[in-house]
Amino acid sequence: MTMPKTTHRHKNVRRPTEPIETTDDRGFTQDEVRQIVEGFNPRKAPGPDGITSEILILVFKSISKTVTSIYNECLKRGCIAKNWKIAKIIPIANPGKEDSLDPSKCGPISLLNIGGKVLEKLLINRIMHNV
Repeated sequence: MTMPKTTHRHKNVRRPTEPIETTDDRGFTQDEVRQIVEGFNPRKAPGPDGITSEILILVFKSISKTVTSIYNECLKRGCIAKNWKIAKIIPIANPGKEDSLDPSKCGPISLLNIGGKVLEKLLINRIMHNV
């Protein structure tokens, strides 16, 4: 299989850019982060890092300023931690196909790390607030 040629235009699209700062940019507050962290269902399975929402709540209660500053740094830099993008894929048998060993009879469930989920919700809330 031959790979398509990478053009100068493709390289420019992939080149990292500096985040755009606007006059209405403001950091996340500790209260914003706390509401998101406490809003997760504690019975949900953790991602590959094994950190549950219960653990994150305890960490946030202990070092809320540090946790908030981590999310603000992500906002400021316009990036997300690489390990927050990694998912653990669990195949789940489709209804009525539980006895089949055929992988095509399964649907995947992606378990993401809670840190990335929190950042995603923080950003979604900001976007929806400004719409």
